[in-house]
Amino acid sequence: MHRRISPREQRRMMQRMGMNMDTVPEVEQVIIKTSSKDIVVEQPEVAILEMQGQKIFQVIGGQVTEKAPERKAAATTAAPVAPKVSEEDVQLVADQTGKSLDEARKALEECEGDLAKAILLLQS
Repeated sequence: MHRRISPREQRRMMQRMGMNMDTVPEVEQVIIKTSSKDIVVEQPEVAILEMQGQKIFQVIGGQVTEKAPERKAAATTAAPVAPKVSEEDVQLVADQTGKSLDEARKALEECEGDLAKAILLLQS
């Protein structure tokens, strides 16, 4: 036989474990963008669970629709700007792949700063 735990006891237990949960008031819309579609949730309830420095967002209910992603038109006069890559990231990629710092920097810029993609690119 299990004893039912009250919401107050649940909150206390969560706080003892370093967890905190709050709701986000007055949420009108949540948009999840993927490479192939945008998932739009209208009037959802949103809760944030914070645990060990990480935030977990829980989206509950609402009207869900999917649509083609909205793409911004590229400016024709502006030159492409390489993303800012930190020296720590460059060093990490170089250490993981055995490549030079310049090769690591170029790979990170090509992968828009994504460490895992840059490492895989240099290893292939």
